[in-house]
Amino acid sequence: MMNEPPIDELVKKMDGNKYKLCIIMEKRAKELEKRIPAEIEKSEKKAISLAADEIYEGSVISSDDVR
Repeated sequence: MMNEPPIDELVKKMDGNKYKLCIIMEKRAKELEKRIPAEIEKSEKKAISLAADEIYEGSVISSDDVR
C-alpha cells in the first residue's frame, strides 16, 4: 500500500481525475523502467512509486496542462 505521497494530493494534481492519474503514473513508470533499469533495481522503491513522487513534486505533468 502506498502512503507517500498521499493519493488524494496526487489526484488533485490531475484535476481530480483518478483515471488520468493512473494512466500518467503507469506511462511514467514504464518510461523509467526502460531508461534507468539498473537504478530501479538498486532502489528501495519501485518504478511506480518513483513516478508518483515525480508527479507529486510537479516534475511530471499531464499534456493537458502544457499550453
